[in-house]
Amino acid sequence: MPGDVVMYGTQKLFHEKKVYVLLNKPKDYITTSDDPQQRKTVLHLLGNAFKERLYPVGRLDRNTTGVLLLTNDGELTKKLTHPKHGVKKLYHVKLDKPLSANDIQEIARGVKLDDTTVHPDQIAYANEDNRKEVGIEVHSGQNRVIRRIFEHFGYKVEKLDRVTFAGLTKKDLPRGKWRHLTDKEVSYLKMLG
Repeated sequence: MPGDVVMYGTQKLFHEKKVYVLLNKPKDYITTSDDPQQRKTVLHLLGNAFKERLYPVGRLDRNTTGVLLLTNDGELTKKLTHPKHGVKKLYHVKLDKPLSANDIQEIARGVKLDDTTVHPDQIAYANEDNRKEVGIEVHSGQNRVIRRIFEHFGYKVEKLDRVTFAGLTKKDLPRGKWRHLTDKEVSYLKMLG
């Protein structure tokens, strides 16, 4: 019952309200809870808005921007990061030079990185007139997978922005800002997989 004290051995257990926050991550913030090197983390952007301890769901490297979910719901985090659930992520990529039609077809067929082949769910030019910009959707959770795909073909990723994650979008959310997920969004995430 509310107000009951629950003990595990000599340790008092606390029930924490589940919190779900969507952040539009800016560049130069690292996706970790704390950093021994004292760099800016995504939690700095939340300030003291929460008494609950929130954790990023998955990672975006320091130079990648875009949609990042933070929560204290460990069960949901496991579900959204486990490869078997195939959670989709859509990225907007800006390259150092135009992506050739041949390379875009090769990437669409699958790219062997280390000992696994990554098959993008979709890949297309963001704009036919500017072939340096590409949209790519993946469900792979491999580290730095987008950058590694393009580096494999000799391209340098100049900008990488995650546009959607598990159906969540940064629409109307300025860079560096955050918002609570709606009840509908939380329900949708819990139904995934």
